[in-house]
Amino acid sequence: MTSAVIVAAGRGTRMGPGIDKIFLEVAGAPVIAHTWRRFDQSAAIDAVVLVVRDGMQEAFHELARSLALTKPYQLAVGGAERQDSVWNGLQAVDPATTLVAIQDGARPCTAAAVIESCIATAARMGAAVAAQRAVDTIKESDGRTRIARHLDRSRLWAVQTPQCFQLSVIRRALLAVKEAGLQVTDDTAACESIGQAVELVESPLPNPKVTAPSDLPIVELMLKSGG
Repeated sequence: MTSAVIVAAGRGTRMGPGIDKIFLEVAGAPVIAHTWRRFDQSAAIDAVVLVVRDGMQEAFHELARSLALTKPYQLAVGGAERQDSVWNGLQAVDPATTLVAIQDGARPCTAAAVIESCIATAARMGAAVAAQRAVDTIKESDGRTRIARHLDRSRLWAVQTPQCFQLSVIRRALLAVKEAGLQVTDDTAACESIGQAVELVESPLPNPKVTAPSDLPIVELMLKSGG
């Protein structure tokens, strides 16, 4: 059984004070509705867990009623950090789950083929992540505003979601991070901490995350065009 864990507990401070980015309307529905539909409609997904802020449960239940969903879903409450939210989501998956696809709630344009490819790769390798090759010239700074080093972009990838894992692998990785008192920016970093290889699955189409107001026009365009 494969479960999606959609992390939708953040506030998105870069959107501005008092703005909940996942409930911003784009292409006729809230951002989170588009993300949820992607995984509800995926042939590779059996059930969905949404990790939400405490107090927002009824808003998500109401949204679910409006979406005509086909897959069972559960809600879990978010934690202090993203890795805590993911852990809470993993604790809420169906006991029969063996594979999980962890997705940013604010990433509504992920292609169905990428979801399926990441899950299939994780089933074989233990861990996989959607990613895109770096196309710009990349420089490392001195910590301020000066170039310190040129980086070889042929080996650089921008990591996205979904990040897919055998459930036993990601639970072990996040537990190790927690016990070491570390904070990680994504789930693949937790795997790196235990020596678990993560396979890169190239996403051929844009897979943007809504983090700032300037992201909304491109997301709207992609959703309206079926991308």
